[in-house]
Amino acid sequence: MFLWFVACAVLLVLLVFDSSGVDYRFVALGAILPLAENLTGSPWLLHTLTASVAALFAVMILTARRGAKMRRRRWIGLPIGMMIFLAAGGVWSRTDLFWWPFSGVNALGQGPSPEYDRPLVVLIALELLGLAALLWVARRHELSDPQRRQVLYRTGRLTQRRPAFRVARRDEG
Repeated sequence: MFLWFVACAVLLVLLVFDSSGVDYRFVALGAILPLAENLTGSPWLLHTLTASVAALFAVMILTARRGAKMRRRRWIGLPIGMMIFLAAGGVWSRTDLFWWPFSGVNALGQGPSPEYDRPLVVLIALELLGLAALLWVARRHELSDPQRRQVLYRTGRLTQRRPAFRVARRDEG
């Protein structure tokens, strides 16, 4: 699963924050970063709430100085994406892993990753849902327009949709 995590993160941030300043590249990166641990066959630190909170604190501390507002806005997407991964991947269902080290220190590297501990048909369905959600975002933000895609690639921002209709002002008669 890959598209499922990207879609969950992008869609949730888009719908909850609805900010033109969010860098969705970092949100998506944060949502898939823990998947790199699957190369070892087991979940490790990035599958814990501790890692996500530590990343959030690091971003807040490292971007605390004056003039770093834009840098903070970009990097804050990384821990947000990591936290969404924990929810979308079902990591919260493995209490010992999710709350590591507060629920014990033996959870890391144990068992299969929670996001893949489902029947294959469920994994395929979630990936297809992710694809559908990303297509919806692309359509909603008119990413078929090359200029809008360039803005996304260059800045990580999804430009606001053009209004479907224009409301006449009173003085226009």
